[in-house]
Parts: sequence; C-alpha cells; structure tokens
Amino acid sequence: MINDEVLELARKVWNYHQLNHIMVKSDCILALGSHDLRVADRACDLYEEGWAPFIVFSGGLGNLTQGIWTEPEADKFAAIAMSRGVPASAILIENKSTNTGENIQFSKRLLVENGLDPQSFIVVQKPYMERRSYATFKKHWPDKDLLVTSPQLSFDEYHNTEFPLEKVIHIMVGDLQRIKYYPDRGFQVPQPIPDDIWDAYQQLVERGFDKHLMRD
Repeated sequence: MINDEVLELARKVWNYHQLNHIMVKSDCILALGSHDLRVADRACDLYEEGWAPFIVFSGGLGNLTQGIWTEPEADKFAAIAMSRGVPASAILIENKSTNTGENIQFSKRLLVENGLDPQSFIVVQKPYMERRSYATFKKHWPDKDLLVTSPQLSFDEYHNTEFPLEKVIHIMVGDLQRIKYYPDRGFQVPQPIPDDIWDAYQQLVERGFDKHLMRD
C-alpha cells in the first residue's frame, strides 16, 4: 500500500539515484535503451541544444521490454529522433545489448568499428537509473569523461498510467540493491550509500516493494 510514509521513503531513494550533473559540451550522447521513450526525447533535446554532435542509441530487448516489444529499444529511440529531425548521419544504433553493462560494451565496440573515439559522454537514462548508469559506465570505460542525465521530471511528475507509481518504486528499490552488490560482482564501480538511504531501502522491502530484487 502506498501511503505518506512510503512516499517519503521512495522520494529519498529517488533523490539518491539522481546525480544532478550540470551539462557541458561533450563528444557523444549515449542514450541507454529502456521501456521509457521519454529517454529518447531527452537525448534529442540535448542534441538540438548543441551539447554533442551525435547520438548513440543502445538497447536490444531487455528485462522490462522483452515479451512486450518486438522492435529493439534502440530502433524505437532512433525512430523518435529521426521524426524530430535529427539527421541519420548523427545517429548510431546498437540494438543487441540486453543490460546496462552490454549497453556500454557494445556501444564501445560500435564506435571503434566506425572509427570514432569520443573522450567525453553524456549518458541518458531514466531518472532513477542515473547513478547505476554512471557506476556501470565507469567500470567498463573509466578513462572517459562522463555526465549522466535523464528526462527532467520530478518524482511526482514521472509516474503515469504507463509507469504506475507502485511499479516505479519496485524498480527503484531493485536498482538500489544492485548499486550495493554489483561492485562485488565486477559489474559497477562502488557508490557510497548513506545509512538513511539504505534504511529507506530496507523499510520499502519490508513493505513489499521487492518485485525487482535479485534473488541470488
């Protein structure tokens, strides 16, 4: 059940996931695929504002889109970009990855294949996946300059009928668990987790927000 206490705990976790990076001009926008097409629009906004000269859209069918979509996430994102007037010459598509680590690894390979070696990136993801995207990118590509951003929506603005609040909280909680344990598995660089944030996580799990947790 979602009540005022759950909302307060969820906002804490939401705020922790966000990095609030200030944009600077970079070499490449890397939009990480997901079920949220607003990520594609944020990447297009950044391109149109001149923050980077091209976009890599990365994503096949992942945990939240497999069985729902038949078209890879990156292809859907690229179609949105082209419908908004982003030229095909400014778009690269990586449509085989199934998780964040593969997003980075496969995009890296794609850039090499195209003779490109960007030194600075703006990674675009969902608001509650900013920190995990940062930690994953830095694990696989530590020598690059990195900013992370997301659709510019508050906790109260983000959820809607397509992304119900309860589902958002489940996923946020699962992502926080991964931030804690993925470094030991070699998937991410460590991120500090303040005690009050981990306490919020534990309280949300106790209240049943556990559908996106790892079980092993």
